[in-house]
Amino acid sequence: MKKKESSLKNMLLSMALIAGISGFALGFVYQITEPKISAAKKAKEENAIRTVLPDFQTKEEKSILLDGETKEITYSVAYNGDQLVGVAVNTYSMNGFSGEIGLMVGILPDGTLNKVSVLLCNETPGLGTKMSDPGFYTQFEDKNPSSFKFSVKKDGGDVDAITSATISSRAYCDALDRAYKVFNQIVPTK
Repeated sequence: MKKKESSLKNMLLSMALIAGISGFALGFVYQITEPKISAAKKAKEENAIRTVLPDFQTKEEKSILLDGETKEITYSVAYNGDQLVGVAVNTYSMNGFSGEIGLMVGILPDGTLNKVSVLLCNETPGLGTKMSDPGFYTQFEDKNPSSFKFSVKKDGGDVDAITSATISSRAYCDALDRAYKVFNQIVPTK
């Protein structure tokens, strides 16, 4: 068989064929794996809700679009019978050092923060990822924004920032602030 001449036309045809086959293979793999990825993400969120709220019997999942925002925020309102146990807000901040961070924030009916679980963190390993360490996140537990300012001390708040990761700490506080905006819109004040 005669070797084909190396020309621009032959190279473009070869590249188009390789790109087409690769695109088809990628689409095929996505179709197979996407349901499993979605199920794993949903299970992680359900586990986070159980982690950040006290025990509950039922919950209602809803979503809201805050003023000036483009991304809906989902939240779960949890009950024991007719008694409100708390609200779990799946919040985020786009201000992390490496982009978006995602948190599940549990807020009790009186506005006290119960617990926080990190769902998404692409921050610098060993620095920003310390937002998942108890030494950082436990400082927020049992705190209420009426008596504890959810911003880093450099910005006049009460939060001890992660050493060398102030941007990540600010993003964490931004996500908490967004969760409280949701909470204040859905839970009537007494």
